[in-house]
Amino acid sequence: MLVRNCSGGVVFSGEQVLLLMNDKHEWVFPKGVIRSGDFPDEVAVRRVQFEAGVKARIISAAGRTNYEFYSISRQRPVCNKIVWYIMTTEQDAFEPNEALGFKEGGFFPVEKAMELVTYSQDKSLLMLSYQKYKELVP
Repeated sequence: MLVRNCSGGVVFSGEQVLLLMNDKHEWVFPKGVIRSGDFPDEVAVRRVQFEAGVKARIISAAGRTNYEFYSISRQRPVCNKIVWYIMTTEQDAFEPNEALGFKEGGFFPVEKAMELVTYSQDKSLLMLSYQKYKELVP
């Protein structure tokens, strides 16, 4: 099994959170693979900007998730281990990177985002991140 270390951001703008719809029509948070020599926090900030056109800053660690899938292109199972960061931005404009397969996205009220987010562990991540965000950003 190929194991990939990744990092990503749960980005808040006021009372809204950033979500992207990928090419499989899944609502997800921006994330990417950590390459040799990269720091997880830097990758998270870069991926948020690259995938959504949003400049954000980290305010706290959020936690970790992992998931496994079968990669058709690699012809083998893959495990993504993701470290997440709670991030904030002043902007509400976004630009989904269509070259990466993101067709839609935006900032959604947390309640709406909970309905949209595809994976249960991402829903848990969102709720925990939102609670921590409210404590850190009054």
